[in-house]
Amino acid sequence: MPLRQLGRLMLEWRNRSGLSQAHAAELLEMGATSLARIEKAEITRVRTGVIKEACGIYGVPADIAEGMVRLAQQAKVKNWWHSYADLMPRSLDVYVGLEAAANGCVTYQPELIPGLLQTEAYDRALLSKRWPDDPVDERDRRVQIKQHRQLTVTRKHQPLDLDVVIGQAALHRLVGGPKVMAAQLRHLADFSTRDNIALRILPSHAGFPDGISLPPYVILDFGTPPRGEPTEPPVVYLEGIVGSMYLEDPDDVRFFHSAHHALRREALDETASRILLRRIAREYAP
Repeated sequence: MPLRQLGRLMLEWRNRSGLSQAHAAELLEMGATSLARIEKAEITRVRTGVIKEACGIYGVPADIAEGMVRLAQQAKVKNWWHSYADLMPRSLDVYVGLEAAANGCVTYQPELIPGLLQTEAYDRALLSKRWPDDPVDERDRRVQIKQHRQLTVTRKHQPLDLDVVIGQAALHRLVGGPKVMAAQLRHLADFSTRDNIALRILPSHAGFPDGISLPPYVILDFGTPPRGEPTEPPVVYLEGIVGSMYLEDPDDVRFFHSAHHALRREALDETASRILLRRIAREYAP
């Protein structure tokens, strides 16, 4: 997140200064490719000296320049997910960082329980299918990744606001056996009573509210920071089997927000969703 914010500011102030990327890189005595990677946040850390020099060349006001230097310093700090780098693909590493920094999360899952709301048993059942040859200690570490992520929802100070729509099909896809599913659905029902969680089930009879089949998606919102601080626009995350996509264009974000509103209109309300979850849980394990 700090690198994304820093890259956005570096690009903005270079454009304000009227310098091309090649000319700015020449003045900074670095390659144009290296500068491009800073602006696109495609690096793991940035030297604060480079940022200070760029701010001087671009004419960045002192207070904003100070904030940019702080962002470069923050990027050097190791976060919890870095200790799981050997298990996490680059796309997930980026996503987890964004998720940890977000204020709000809007998500739709047609066939799977969202990761932030999965029980440990449900998660382990999925992991055993995806990585059947994992040794026990490695699978335990994969479970820990999910548990760390879920702390964003349960933490006492500013927990992540979740707006979730789950397709009814996800309630009937057997993962780990009847007892695991019963516990998972009761977990969803219990969690849906939290103030920071709005959970709705899209019933099968609702069909396709917008006339199209939507893929699973996540919209992350980062709130409105204090005046004068760098801002981060919302981003749509689309997870794929062979690669993930991040959509930041305002039109794309608006499309998915509009699609989510359509899903919410056709979904059961929160109370009815909770009743359905508990009823199906009883069918799995009375």
